[in-house]
Amino acid sequence: MSGRRPKPQSRRPSSSAGSGKQRGGGSSLAGLPVAPGQRAVCEIVGLTHEGEGVGRIEGYTLFVCGALPGERVHVEVMSVGKSFGRARMTELLSPSADRVAAPCPIYEACGGCQLQHLDYAAQLKWKRQLVVDNLARIGKLPVAGESSADEKMEGHPAVVVHPTVGMSEPWRYRNKAQVPIGSMEGGLVGGFYEHGSHNIVEMDACLIQQDANDETVRAVKDAARALGISAYNRVTGRGLLRHVVVRHAEVTGQRMVVLVTNGRDIPHTQELVGLIRESVPGVTSICQNINTSATPVVFGDETMVLCGEEVIYDEIGDIRFAISPRSFFQVNPEQTKRLYSAAVDYAGLTGEETVIDAYCGIGTISLFLARHAGRVYGVEIVPEAIEDARRNALLNGIHNVEFAVGAAEVVMPQWQKDGISPDVIVVDPPRKGCDAALIATMLELRPPRIVYVSCNPSTLARDLRLLEDGGYRTVEVQPVDMFPHTGHVECVARIQRTEV
Repeated sequence: MSGRRPKPQSRRPSSSAGSGKQRGGGSSLAGLPVAPGQRAVCEIVGLTHEGEGVGRIEGYTLFVCGALPGERVHVEVMSVGKSFGRARMTELLSPSADRVAAPCPIYEACGGCQLQHLDYAAQLKWKRQLVVDNLARIGKLPVAGESSADEKMEGHPAVVVHPTVGMSEPWRYRNKAQVPIGSMEGGLVGGFYEHGSHNIVEMDACLIQQDANDETVRAVKDAARALGISAYNRVTGRGLLRHVVVRHAEVTGQRMVVLVTNGRDIPHTQELVGLIRESVPGVTSICQNINTSATPVVFGDETMVLCGEEVIYDEIGDIRFAISPRSFFQVNPEQTKRLYSAAVDYAGLTGEETVIDAYCGIGTISLFLARHAGRVYGVEIVPEAIEDARRNALLNGIHNVEFAVGAAEVVMPQWQKDGISPDVIVVDPPRKGCDAALIATMLELRPPRIVYVSCNPSTLARDLRLLEDGGYRTVEVQPVDMFPHTGHVECVARIQRTEV
């Protein structure tokens, strides 16, 4: 889900480069084959989950941003540790056949994408392999086709990991932009963070954003500059405009602007709203969110409408959703339909089943499931999300759903006491995976089937191991490329109870 991206490391040299010392001022670790500042030739043997090249020098691991497996590169070592170090590529000696020229002009500086230099077909293969490696290494699960020995691991039938579902046109897919605002040489700038820092790279066009988002962000920045609205300075805590968040509803064409401000009062508010609406006629909602905290969190607790409605509407498949400023809504509509279709397929619904959707959010998966199930119960700890979920159910005339606020591991046992026995449990947790208490609760409820939608293969594998130890078997996993040209991959896993 956009905004879940782990922060990649900087491609730029640190100030300690060439000093011969460890970052932090200590002496280089004794016995290592490299030291900070050293230049060497490095063989790249793999990629990390963040898309960095994994290099080897005399058996020692170096992470090299921008390098690809199979390449020989000349590097400068930036830092070293006991287990691994980091280096920057200074020269590409032998390129991979999968290397392509990144089309984005600010790719080398911007931290938004990590894999534009890797051919898209190769990206899809790598993302599947990332899932396979995590299942085997963390989940201790045999994967079909990986090795005959693994497939016989403890008599466990091999898990089928399907090829990654990609996009025919893997550009301009994001329907939401979340742009930090800052100042440079006295002027307001907005773009994305530089690799490994909070320096903002000025950006007017992003190749993974929908054109409508670029147009709207440019209009907001131009209007703010014209009216002299100050940019927030995260070091001093002064300045007003912190972030510009824009959404574009692909089906309805509606657009939303959220101005995240370091304080309540915006100078020339009506003029600002007027300039934005004049430049972007499709804007139907302009909101202000107030965030005065000294944290990197984008949104504060208070949001108010400056112009138009508090929501915009979009559709996924035949289901319509009301999207508020802080709603979680998948950012790649085309791939979301494929992801949710896989989840519905793995649920094995015939129209009679009782389904529990944990981490239900605004009801996106719940409403898809409700079209095929007898009854769906959704639970989510965020009250505003449940309000949106109930509104979305009414909006679509779907009446076989019920939503509750609370922690799933608390609400689900209460449902069980009320006589609700799930045939299927669907989970779609954040990157940290399922709460341990929720895993325990699912094992207590013992539904015949569990569907796990994941945005993080490592925590997916960890949780699958716990479910397997509790009497379940992972049957198959479908990776879906929700975020082309980044290191992220989403998956849907089909899990069955071993004893019925």
